[in-house]
Amino acid sequence: MESDPREGSSVETTAEPAVLRIVREPTVYLVGRQVVDDDVVRQFLQDHEASWETDTEVGAERLIEAAGRVCYMSFGLGRKTNAEYIGHLVSVGHGSVLEHAVWNLIIAGVSRSFTHELIRHRAGFGYSQLSQRYVDESTADFVEPDVIADDTELHAIWMDAVQKTQEAYRKLVEGLTRKYADVKDRTLRRKLARQAARSVLPNATETKIFVTANARALRHFIEMRASEHAELEIRKVAAQVLRLMQIEAPNVFGDYKLVPLDDGTEAAETPHRKV
Repeated sequence: MESDPREGSSVETTAEPAVLRIVREPTVYLVGRQVVDDDVVRQFLQDHEASWETDTEVGAERLIEAAGRVCYMSFGLGRKTNAEYIGHLVSVGHGSVLEHAVWNLIIAGVSRSFTHELIRHRAGFGYSQLSQRYVDESTADFVEPDVIADDTELHAIWMDAVQKTQEAYRKLVEGLTRKYADVKDRTLRRKLARQAARSVLPNATETKIFVTANARALRHFIEMRASEHAELEIRKVAAQVLRLMQIEAPNVFGDYKLVPLDDGTEAAETPHRKV
């Protein structure tokens, strides 16, 4: 029976068994950024008998500079390029103004163990994650750690475990759906079945998460997670985030560099930590 696609599945029962799909690399999508209302900025400057021009068209970089200049009403003083201005803010640790620059990201191809680590970053972050209560996970992808994937014997053990848990999930959903047959609301019936059945799904289950974060929070995330001491999966994501942000807002993230590690991955370094 067909259903509203907003309910997370197009069929009443779980999907037929399919080839197990394995994910090895995460993907980060930059989906949102800020814009500046130039007319209102000009009105503010006019109202306060100030003038200001900057040399960047990047909304986040302009907002950071504007915030810094509001702190001291220094719009007409010590003119610098935007890169020089933000560079000075970063070098002296005036990090609060970085909080006014905000971006939206979607991170996919990651495990639920990754998101458990990610959401520990609270200040300056907002999250919306795929719901296993609403989404049928009977054909979910799974994220395999490199250290297991690169070993034939370990890979076989891992594959066997994942396949068994996925099959257990399917059977549980089907059994629980029958158990809740007297629940008339189809969406509620599915939710009740899936929220119980998901208890057998492993940390390796692939998920997607929408993330909103400001520049200061992202810098902290990069420093903590694009580190040789961080777990490999989150380190990969942090490196991707840094690359995206260096293209998006080079004046804010240009002080970082990625250096190769012995295991073939990368770590981020900057002379300006904990801004």
